[in-house]
Amino acid sequence: MVNDTAPMTRRLLTPLFLLLGLAVLPGCSTLRSLNPWDGNDAALAQRARTPQDGDPTIDRSPEGLYAAGVEALQARRFQAAVDLFDQVERDHPYSAWATNAKIMTAYGEYQRNRYTEAVGALDRFIQLHPAHRDIAYAYYLRALCYYEQISDAQRDQRTTEQAMAALQDVVNRFPESSYARDARLKIDLGRDHLAGKEMNVGRFYERQRLYASAIGRFRRVIEEFQTTNHVPEALHRLTEIYLALGLEEEAKKTASVLGHNFPGSPWYQDSYALLVEGAPGADSGRPGLMRRSLRSIASLSPF
Repeated sequence: MVNDTAPMTRRLLTPLFLLLGLAVLPGCSTLRSLNPWDGNDAALAQRARTPQDGDPTIDRSPEGLYAAGVEALQARRFQAAVDLFDQVERDHPYSAWATNAKIMTAYGEYQRNRYTEAVGALDRFIQLHPAHRDIAYAYYLRALCYYEQISDAQRDQRTTEQAMAALQDVVNRFPESSYARDARLKIDLGRDHLAGKEMNVGRFYERQRLYASAIGRFRRVIEEFQTTNHVPEALHRLTEIYLALGLEEEAKKTASVLGHNFPGSPWYQDSYALLVEGAPGADSGRPGLMRRSLRSIASLSPF
């Protein structure tokens, strides 16, 4: 999972939704005044499901249930919060509270890492309320649900592609919003992740001496992911492969591009060492293909 700003994102999300809940509670000084609660999750969820006649502390109105859900979110009792917001929708489906409860349910599921359920709830909200004041947030939270499922670069990257598409949707629809600014940062990180996947595959092909396939992967990094930090290595790997194939001029041209664009890169130092006899490499602890081949040959020598 990519978690560059995930904890911070979750901290920033909570106040927005609590304010959303408080903004629609005119005349109420505290949430507890609407729904006193002893702190027991099971009891709170049960109260949301079963009216208790005669108990003056139970507020079965939509605003009472909604306030109790917000209180549960504040206490990080996300299952109870989801149950309460669901109850608002079931008991008061035509109220304004039910509309807000839909997106609050999605947020509760997001906090429980139940991303599929959160995305489903957000899709329904977006479809039913396309002009809602918080529609930008709904799109953003939907994108986060995909983004936080991004796995490491060794695995299938379909989730990364879904996340990037959802984040780009936020940028396209709400380009001047704070959500778009954060989405752009996450898109850059997603692109870096996809480039990392291409590099992993390319290195594998290079180790197997499947040079044509490796060249295709490294060229894709250079052409499609130019802003990522994988480009210098991709140029170096191409230099290695061209030398292994005896294409010295192609190797020199590629190393020249590397040196021009990334003159201080250790990958350029390694490429230079391959082309200039006696030139030191950047780090002997990470040998390239040519050095690995020479070491392999040397290890077979009886001397």
